[in-house]
Amino acid sequence: MVRVTFVTPKGDKVEAESKAGSSLLEIGQAAGMPLEGTCEGQMACSTCHVIVASEWFSRLPMASDDEEDMLDLAAGAAPTSRLACQIIVDEDLDGVVVRVPDTAHDMMRR
Repeated sequence: MVRVTFVTPKGDKVEAESKAGSSLLEIGQAAGMPLEGTCEGQMACSTCHVIVASEWFSRLPMASDDEEDMLDLAAGAAPTSRLACQIIVDEDLDGVVVRVPDTAHDMMRR
């Protein structure tokens, strides 16, 4: 199991666990985070934008050009922003910390 800590827009920490091979989007949605994922992980939107803690950012694979293009459209993007659908967790990411931006809102969870 891989542990992930989500920091909500209010600053609350939500701990989640999942099996290796799951995406941060899947884990976040299962934990109740407001990560919409409108495109269902097809990298055609930026509604699963998260900000990875700087100490974890260098451990991630590089973002593709397509992901970088989508991040250009993300509200509140930061230097360590990524799309949660593009981060697949494994044992090397056990304990990763990501912040859900203030702008996140899941329209399906009104």
